[in-house]
Amino acid sequence: MTTARRKSYGVKGAPYALPSPATTLKRARSAPYFFLLPATILFALFFALPIGYALWLSLHKVKVSGLGLGAGARKEVWAGLENYTAAFTDSELLDGALRVLGYGCIVVPVMLGLALVFALMLDSDKVRLAPFTRLAIFLPYAIPGVVAALLWGFLYLPDVSPFYFVLEKLGLPQPDLLDGGPLYLALSNIAVWGGTGFNMIVIYTSLQAIPVEVYEAAKLDGATPLQIALRIKIPMVAPSLVLTFFFSIIATLQVFNEPTTLKPLTNSVSTTWSPLMKVYRDAFGTGDIYAAAAQAVIIAFATLLLSFGFLRAANRRNKQGAAQ
Repeated sequence: MTTARRKSYGVKGAPYALPSPATTLKRARSAPYFFLLPATILFALFFALPIGYALWLSLHKVKVSGLGLGAGARKEVWAGLENYTAAFTDSELLDGALRVLGYGCIVVPVMLGLALVFALMLDSDKVRLAPFTRLAIFLPYAIPGVVAALLWGFLYLPDVSPFYFVLEKLGLPQPDLLDGGPLYLALSNIAVWGGTGFNMIVIYTSLQAIPVEVYEAAKLDGATPLQIALRIKIPMVAPSLVLTFFFSIIATLQVFNEPTTLKPLTNSVSTTWSPLMKVYRDAFGTGDIYAAAAQAVIIAFATLLLSFGFLRAANRRNKQGAAQ
């Protein structure tokens, strides 16, 4: 009785023949693209496509014929740069940009300064309950912006705020934080309270990555903890400071939740207090989505320009420092 011979692997026609080197190389080169395909599809559907549609809308407008009644009375026509010209001459949009500029001049330095101080304190050897303190500082960042704005909004109201009750009992002045100049401080406080924890974690993580030998060498040279912080820690976490500043600038230009949430509590916050609020009012309040699209494109371009300008300046400074 004879048995069938088993075919060896690699022989042509074998059921489990190994692929050729050319096929293996081709698969290896195409594999990364298959991994990138889901992210590319999501990027195209939820990022690139909406941007393209906004650009398309910004170059059109509605032409009304007669009284605007009946079929065909309102047509979408080409407008060119008309919407952009109107946006650059819109006093409400420009005033909102100036308000956001003042708001950012308060938020960004205060928030990053506190984040740096907290990170340096937590990185100290003498700190106690570091995990609890780190969590307590970071916890406000986990609270949604709308909830944080509502929480602070009711604390700002004189009729329900416990702070005003204490000030009244002590006979101290009770400032109205929802009117005039103090409104900037009230809005900035919400952003600082919610964003300091995130920036602190970024800086603190960079501090933890510094080798211990650097600190030991500085201590042997007689450096004090303050000198170590100023001359070693802060310069070595400069990239993290640049990153947090970059994120803070973007968040400042896109401020929307805080003033929108506080608007029902005060008459000092208009529907166009910030540029994004102006875009929202024009798109969903007055129904002019074409003008709103042009304004949104301008805001996005300004954010992109400032971000790349700042990053380029920071990279140039780092190269000059490395050359020296």
